[in-house]
Parts: sequence; structure tokens; C-alpha cells
Amino acid sequence: MLTVRGISKSFGSHKIIENLSFEVPEHSIFGFIGQNGAGKTTTMKMILGLLPADAGEILVNGRKVTTGNNKTNGLIGYLPDVPEYYEYMTPKEYLMMCGRITGLDKKNVDKRANKMLDMVGLSPYKKKIRGFSRGMKQRLGIAQALLHKPKLLICDEPTSALDPLGRKEILDILSSVKEETTVLFSTHILTDVERICDNIAFLNQGKIVLSGSLDEVKNSHKTSEIEILFENEKDAKQFLQTFPEGKQNHTCLLRYTQKCEEDSFVYMKYIAKHQLQIQKMEWLEPTLEDLFLQILKEK
Repeated sequence: MLTVRGISKSFGSHKIIENLSFEVPEHSIFGFIGQNGAGKTTTMKMILGLLPADAGEILVNGRKVTTGNNKTNGLIGYLPDVPEYYEYMTPKEYLMMCGRITGLDKKNVDKRANKMLDMVGLSPYKKKIRGFSRGMKQRLGIAQALLHKPKLLICDEPTSALDPLGRKEILDILSSVKEETTVLFSTHILTDVERICDNIAFLNQGKIVLSGSLDEVKNSHKTSEIEILFENEKDAKQFLQTFPEGKQNHTCLLRYTQKCEEDSFVYMKYIAKHQLQIQKMEWLEPTLEDLFLQILKEK
């Protein structure tokens, strides 16, 4: 649905994006990940034709993106990180206005607006937008972005500054729309990516440093850890003396990087032989946050 080929962008002598390439499969949720300032928003503005790329090309559903009067924007729905509204309107009035701007006839926009407001949990709702919470405004933004049935939905940090319940609501909505559209989801909240994304790309200093399906990325940098919680400090101390490479998180909790599958059997055999008392022994899979921190250290 989206193809980005070798794009670069600089502002003066400051290079923001350098030879960036990635593809977003149709009917998937693509996590575009990076720290604040990594170049995510600049890239999305180029996809929308709001900024010209210095080099490379961008295709949406096979059609080339151009700057200015961009024909491909009819295929795109966009939710900025901080959506702005005419706050004297109700959500229905706002969507009706947006529908007329995008060329939908009055009958169809009324039906579509009701469906979208129901989907995001804002129907029936007579309250003016000025009284909306941040989460409600984000949900209304998704309704607006999906109003014209876009083939690609671009969301720029849709869950930032939301409380846990608000984040869950937005993520549930994005998961539910995958069947009718493709989602490009920009964020620096890696737990959100793990929850809903099919494919990801790590952006660091304007370059993609890691990309692929969620499983592929995790397996390519798999460094599982073993965590052992002992019943008492004495047993933990004895174990640490025998296996000093462990990290002691507190007096009774030790964590070891698993170098090979035999490590766990060696640990269990030692614990059984010396009758050490443990509460649990757990194998920990790497999180995206672990991987991203590891990549940043390597760079």
C-alpha cells in the first residue's frame, strides 16, 4: 500500500532523513518507531505531500506522491499528534463539514458520520468539542480520518499524553480497522507497538536501523534472560558466588543472560543438588524496548 524508496530530506545543513526505504503491506498495522526528533513526522509530511523530498520517491497504492496538489491524499486519512477542531461544533457537525470538504454527498456523509461516531464511542453525543478530553479528541480524529474510506490511515503519535484507558481505547480502534484499511502508526511508546503492530521499522537519526515483522525482529536479536527469585538471601548469595555473571536486582532476585539452552539445566541441577529454596525461575523474552536500547548502544 505504501512504498518509500530512497528518500532524503535536509533543512539547511541539518540532515533529517537519509536514503530511507520501507514498504507497508496492505491491511497491516505498521509501527514506525523512533525517539522524538528521529524524523518520523518529517517522513509522514513527505508521504502526505506537505514537504518535498530532496531525493527518492513515495508511492501510495502504486501512485506517486507529489508536493502541493497531491492526488494521492484522496487515498489517505491522517491523524496528527495534536488534532485541531472548531470547538463550538458537535462531533457530528464537525464530521458533516469534513465530509462536504472531501466531496461526499450529504446523504452518504450523514450515514458515514453516524457509523464512524458509533465506532469510536462518540454516538449519540451532543456535547460541544470544547468539552472533550484528550482521548475523546483523538477518537474523533480517527473518525474524521476514516470518514472517506481511505486506503491508508496515518497516525502520528496517537496515544502520546493519554492515560492507560485512553491508550487502550485508541489501540483497540486501530486494531479493529485493519480489515478495511492499512495503518501507519508512528510512536515512541514501544509497548503499544508490541500490542497491535504486524510489521515495524526502527528509525534512528534519519535512518532505519531495524525492520521486519514483529516476530522476525525479536528473533533476529534474541537474547533471552533467566530470572531466579530465591526464598532467602543466603541461598541467593551462594548461587551468585558459583555463577558470578548474574545481575542482582535485589537481595533475593538474580538475572542471567541465557547464552545457550543448556544454561537453564545447569542452574536447575545446581539448585536441586544444593537444595536451594526458590520461589520462581522464569525465562524472559526480549521486549522491543530492550532491542531498541541495545541498537542505540551499538550505534
